Amino acid sequence: MPLLKPPSKQPKTTTLQVRLEEEVRHNLDQYAEFIGANASYVVSEALKLLFKRDDEFKRWLGEHPTNINQQQIREDVLTKTA
Repeated sequence: MPLLKPPSKQPKTTTLQVRLEEEVRHNLDQYAEFIGANASYVVSEALKLLFKRDDEFKRWLGEHPTNINQQQIREDVLTKTA
């Protein structure tokens, strides 16, 4: 069973340009095909999973409040892990 589920709805998005190792890009594309999604979705969901599981990051995030948008993201991350 895949760790990431295919998207059920289209959330609000933003653009980010990144450079990946060729093997990582290949595996990203393969995983996206595996779950029937696109690479952007896989990256987004993988990052959410990382943020959710990294307890040290969550503590750090709680100690470094920023603007309202980032604070809302932090609250969402903390709520999903509770």
